Amino acid sequence: METYYIVPEKQHNDLVAAAYMHRGFHADESGEAARFCADATRHGIRTHNGIKALHLDHLFGSGSKGCVPGAQIEEKPSRFAATKIWNANKKLGQATAYRAMDAAMKLADQYGTGTVVVDNAFHYLWGGGYVMDAARRGYYAYTNCTAALAEVVPFGGKFPTLGTNPHSWGFPTTDAIGFPIVIDWATSVVAMGRVQQLLREGKQLPPNAAVDADGNPTTDPAKAKSLMPFGAHKGYGLSLINELVGGMIGGSLPTIRNRWEQVSEGDKGTCCFYFQVIHPDAISGGAFAKGRTQSQNVKAVLGTSSATATTSASSPARSRRSSRRKRRQPAASSSAKPKSTRSTNSPPRRSSPSGILPRSKQCRSKQNSF
Repeated sequence: METYYIVPEKQHNDLVAAAYMHRGFHADESGEAARFCADATRHGIRTHNGIKALHLDHLFGSGSKGCVPGAQIEEKPSRFAATKIWNANKKLGQATAYRAMDAAMKLADQYGTGTVVVDNAFHYLWGGGYVMDAARRGYYAYTNCTAALAEVVPFGGKFPTLGTNPHSWGFPTTDAIGFPIVIDWATSVVAMGRVQQLLREGKQLPPNAAVDADGNPTTDPAKAKSLMPFGAHKGYGLSLINELVGGMIGGSLPTIRNRWEQVSEGDKGTCCFYFQVIHPDAISGGAFAKGRTQSQNVKAVLGTSSATATTSASSPARSRRSSRRKRRQPAASSSAKPKSTRSTNSPPRRSSPSGILPRSKQCRSKQNSF
């Protein structure tokens, strides 16, 4: 059984923000970094909590050449009204991502959809946190990025040419089921942070998750040199999508990303981000079965899907909810009133200033890492 030590959120945020400010980051950047780390910790994303974020900043960010404290985002000309093109100038990834997602939401309010692409960026850590924030506010949201390092071998390959390149989707399902749904996955079987965690804990890797220095599969975290994509050629294809999008935005060769000793004059070693937000009204056909609203229709679809789902992904969350319900309502659950529904055709609802809803409303996201 693992032991958890609970730190009050304000104490956590003050400590993390102070660490960033000590490294030269401005107060707003440090506050955004601390807010993100708190959210990652709350949802069990141990590979991108405060300790990991500061470690990555030391290795590849302000401690190297990948991130510049206090850098200003430059908006570049775009001939498309619903698209913004940013040069992050190596600004802290968390601060850049929060601002990009906010800008995409404003575009979606006006045009139905909004896209923000970011060049010269530094790793934004956990994409699920940003799409969850947008989903809480009533939007469909998607993001992908090129990961900090190329440490994943292609399908059938022996040497790394791809990042762990994540995809993150957020769905505004709070009105339908009480919380937004976030689907977020890296394209490797495990993250390198997970390899390091298992090494510290003396545990083995799952099969076909990593290769050694010669490109041979290994389950020994001490011998793991590179990672393998999940789903064979399918995971490889999903990872390649990020590299293609990054290449279209302005990213250079994945194999030299954040390996500054290999970045020659005129080349680039930075990451790229892609954000897209869609207003629910923009994709509503308006003709739902049996006269249902959009929200009611989503609830009906989810009810069918969850009834036929396999247990591996959904059981832990259901089990925890069931336990909480039993503790709170041991005998009265059968008479509980159904939750009221609210049409998502209504204007998107903004979250609280802190962006954090009561725990009962928070998204039960699938834990993943990248």
